[in-house]
Amino acid sequence: MADPLPVRAARAGELDRAVDTIALAFAADPFMRWVFPEASDFLEHFRAVLREFGRHAIAHGSVYVAGDFAGAAIWLAPGVHPDDAVLGEVIEKGIRGQRQKDFLAVFEQMGTSHPDETHWYLPMIGVDPSRQSCGVGSALMQHALARVDRDGVHAYLESSNPANISLYERQGFEILGEIRVADSPVVTPMLRRPR
Repeated sequence: MADPLPVRAARAGELDRAVDTIALAFAADPFMRWVFPEASDFLEHFRAVLREFGRHAIAHGSVYVAGDFAGAAIWLAPGVHPDDAVLGEVIEKGIRGQRQKDFLAVFEQMGTSHPDETHWYLPMIGVDPSRQSCGVGSALMQHALARVDRDGVHAYLESSNPANISLYERQGFEILGEIRVADSPVVTPMLRRPR
């Protein structure tokens, strides 16, 4: 058996590399491509969303990278949130017409699905498509969940791709329900209780 892939916290100067890895992983994500159907919009605006979440996580040492950026995950510590004004600007610039209204309705439901209990939040995790199905996502999850378990709190995420649900379930997450507005793909909120 091969040695486990090393996972570490990214340094501040490495945030863009982590963002690039996650963006590449989401290039065919059903929900994110519904949000940003045009490739140029996806590359510009989704990366802006990732940077906004990432800048808050990096300050807490919770942007994790596996190997030489084979995968990356952005975790927000309890009580840490992105800047709503920055996200609002990205939404206003990057999502047009009725899609913007539908996305905001999905986003509102995502916000109300967060547990009331103290929790770590995983807004994004992604593996370079050339390295998928090689254990990179599991290594990233296990590394972060060890910290979550040390803190003795819940972990929460929303899966935007049904193909990833089994990975999260193997890590102890349970499905809380489904979020869907109009013609949006399903987003699945999931919770992992403290261990």
